[in-house]
This record gives sequence, structure tokens and C-alpha cells, in this order.
Amino acid sequence: MSARENILGRIRTALGRNAPLTEQQSGEMRAKLREHPRGPMPSMQWDLLTRFRERCESLSSTVDQVAGVAEVPAAVARYLTQNGLPLTGVCWPEYGQLDWGAAGVQMEARPAAGPDKVGVTGTYCAIAETGTLMLLSGEHTHPVTSLLPDTHIAVVPVSRIVRSMEEGWDLLRRERGALPRQVAFVSGPSRTADIEMTLVLGIHGPYRVHIILV
Repeated sequence: MSARENILGRIRTALGRNAPLTEQQSGEMRAKLREHPRGPMPSMQWDLLTRFRERCESLSSTVDQVAGVAEVPAAVARYLTQNGLPLTGVCWPEYGQLDWGAAGVQMEARPAAGPDKVGVTGTYCAIAETGTLMLLSGEHTHPVTSLLPDTHIAVVPVSRIVRSMEEGWDLLRRERGALPRQVAFVSGPSRTADIEMTLVLGIHGPYRVHIILV
């Protein structure tokens, strides 16, 4: 017996079944999964942008807002300078052509490597309910740029803020169809309280998450 069949057999036993699902039962199950039914939802009758900002700040993220993408380099420079951080970093290719030099920032459009301290990314969408960024992996949306640097700066178009995680998944299915290799959810700086219940930031990812709303 393969390990897979052994595991599935133990699950069936725990569920009180002595055989695999019939073809009809399997079809019904697949049909239900295709429908993506939602469980009970709260009312969530709040302004998307206000709620998103509040939740981000409660998670120790910082938030800035600019009128257009062209203002992103100046906003990044302002944040880095105010926090005494290096004015160098890496970014997703979609931001590589911005006028970083005019803002006094050296930015390379490539995936992050070990020595890089600042990573600038976009986001697929943002979730107002939880203050979460939804990032998709891809050839030009390198996951390491949000994971390796100590400081993650995310550019979030206000038009891409959705109400809930369910709406984020619906948007992905509608626009992309098939899932990418990786979908990452970022809710503030990485953290843990495993050691003596003491909260530590930056334990397995960025120490800082700064969000620039556009």
C-alpha cells in the first residue's frame, strides 16, 4: 500500500467509512468545491480605505498615500530617510522605470538577494477586513523581494482594495483562472511570540512593512 492510500484509508476509518466515495458522491463533492460556497460573513459596512489603513496600523505597518505612481520614489525616499534606512534597494520590474534618481534613491529592478535591505513590490490586491496584502508569484513579481529584505515597501492601488479574503479569491479566479505557483498573504511585519510569550518582530521576514497607497 502506498503512503497516500494509507493516509486516505486512515481518514476514511476516522470518518466511519469503509470504502472510497462512489462516483456520484465524488461528482457531488467536486461540484460543491467548484461553487466556492461561503460561510457566514459579518456585515462589514465600513469604508474600504479607512478600514484598510486602520487594520494595517494595528498590525504595526506604516501607511502613506500619494496621488499617482510617479510620486512613489519620493514617498519611498521620505520613508527611508525618516527612519535612517539605506537609500538603496530592489524592486519589481514594473517600478524599475520610475525616476528613482531624482528622489535620491538607487533602486535595481531584480529579485532580492541576501545583502539587500529594502524591497519594493506591488500587490495583487489588498484586503480591508484584515489589513492584508495579497501577492502572487510570477516571472516579474518575485516573492523574495517581499521576504528577504529587512524592509518591505508595498505599493497598493486604492482601486485594488477589496472587502474580504473571499473577495480576493473571487477576483483571482475571475481575472486569472488558474492559480499561480504561490499566493502570499502579508499582514504586517513578520512576528512570533513563541519564546516566553514575548512578541518579536522580523523573526522570519521583514522587520518593517510600509504601504504606499496610490
